[in-house]
Amino acid sequence: MTETTLAPDLDLDAVNTLPQDDFVAAFGSTFEHSPWVAQGAWAARPFASIDELHGAMMGVVRNAPRDTQIAFLCGHPELAGKEAEAGTMTTESVGEQASAGLNALSRAEIGELRQLNQQYLDRHGFPFIIAVRRYSKSEIFGQLRSRIERDSDTELNEALAQIGTITRLRVQAKLAA
Repeated sequence: MTETTLAPDLDLDAVNTLPQDDFVAAFGSTFEHSPWVAQGAWAARPFASIDELHGAMMGVVRNAPRDTQIAFLCGHPELAGKEAEAGTMTTESVGEQASAGLNALSRAEIGELRQLNQQYLDRHGFPFIIAVRRYSKSEIFGQLRSRIERDSDTELNEALAQIGTITRLRVQAKLAA
C-alpha cells in the first residue's frame, strides 16, 4: 500500500488493522524522512482517536535518546533553504512553507533568512523548526531572531513541540474526518 492510495479514505478503524508495513507507508513521511517514528508507534495500536495516534508517534520521538532526537531534527529542512532550492523537501513541507509565503521571498529576505538559519544552526546544532502554518512571515522571522538566543535545551524542547504541532496537522490530513 502506498501513501497516496490510503488518503483520504483512511480512518482510525482502518489504521488499527493495518499491517506494520502499510502503517509505515501511510504515516512514515509524517515525521520528515523518519519512518522509524511510525514503526515505533505501530505497536501502540489500537488508537481510540487521532490524538492517541499522534501521541504514540510523538512518544516515540520524545522517548528517543537525545542524539537520536538531534539527528531527527537535522533531517528537517531549513526554511527556504537548500532543500527548497533543490526540490528535495517532502510534499508536506513544500505546502507548509508556501502557506507562509516562504516560497516568494525577496532577495533581501532570502539573505537574512539564510544568515539567521546559519546562526541558529551554529548555536544549537540543529535547524530552526517552526509550525509555519501558525505564523505570518514576519512572525517567523521574529521567532527565529528571538529563539537564536535561547539555550539549546530549551530550543530542543521547543523544536519538538513545534514538530508536534506540524505533525498533528499532517496526521489529521491523512485521515478521513
